[in-house]
Amino acid sequence: MFISRMIRVAIALVPAALLPLILTGSITAQDTVSCFAELDVMITAERVEYVRTPDACFENLPDWPYEAKYVVIDGLRQAYIDEGPNDADPILLLHGQPSWSYLYRDMIPVLVAGGHRVIAMDHVGMGRSDKPIALEYHSYLNHVARLEAFIQALELEHITLFAQDWGSLIGLYTVGTHPDWFDRVVIGNGTLPVFPEGTIPAPLPENIAASNLRTGLVFDLIPAQQPPFYDESGTPLMTQDDAIGGFGAWIVYAMYDEGFHASEIVEAMTYFDLTPEEEAAYDAPFPSRITMAGPRTFPSLVNTLPGVTQIAWEGLSTYNKPFLTIWGVTTPVNSDGWILRNR
Repeated sequence: MFISRMIRVAIALVPAALLPLILTGSITAQDTVSCFAELDVMITAERVEYVRTPDACFENLPDWPYEAKYVVIDGLRQAYIDEGPNDADPILLLHGQPSWSYLYRDMIPVLVAGGHRVIAMDHVGMGRSDKPIALEYHSYLNHVARLEAFIQALELEHITLFAQDWGSLIGLYTVGTHPDWFDRVVIGNGTLPVFPEGTIPAPLPENIAASNLRTGLVFDLIPAQQPPFYDESGTPLMTQDDAIGGFGAWIVYAMYDEGFHASEIVEAMTYFDLTPEEEAAYDAPFPSRITMAGPRTFPSLVNTLPGVTQIAWEGLSTYNKPFLTIWGVTTPVNSDGWILRNR
């Protein structure tokens, strides 16, 4: 990790985790040119400008033999993988930020071996899905609407939802407003927060430059094996501010810091070290800054939630089908129970 960070400083335009593969020849020169070529900005009929990550960026990913499939929603391709028997009830896997469906590479073969149909969708702006370049496009309710359209386009019924991080916020809203679509729900390190209208859940720091630096240093300093954030009785061992300098600092870092790399964040939040090849896979969707509007915007969406999620929470309160929540002791949350960090 130290060497890759040093290389990142020297060659800032190339995602750090891809460099070991380029230098060792695991990615050919032609692949590198194709992946990092200047991208054409395309436009939908609704005048949404977007780019598309080249297929070359996704070649030879470790433990990812799956063929990408696509459904077009409002002129933008939504990517997903669909494995297992088509006549089985689907398990829908929803990732968080800044990852993509590659996050579920270890779960998919186990679920398929158990006879399940497994669908892992990439949120628009992530993974192999198209990437609108305007930050304003990536609103919370727009992501919810696209998930609803995706489920209807694939005619999914009797769904088992497994979601984490922002996949939980998006998925649980859909469960709360369309409970008949889902037979069971499993949530890993996620929730659906409800904030009073007119409040600001995560105020931004006054000194943006200083918060960028501090948050970036925290990612570098997080040990590989993180200490627990709770004792055996469930009492927090550190506060929200201790964990990442406040969620507002994370919003600013994701939105503005030029050193933002998906792989660094995922690696910092992962208990077991990722290999350079796995880091490369997390960076694969984002070969240039123009592709990053989605992951950069997601954290700021928390301040758009007040008064928005109440209707879905009311629906969840009457959901009486199987519902399982899974929390890790190395994932800090604040007293209201909303997630602070991607796993």
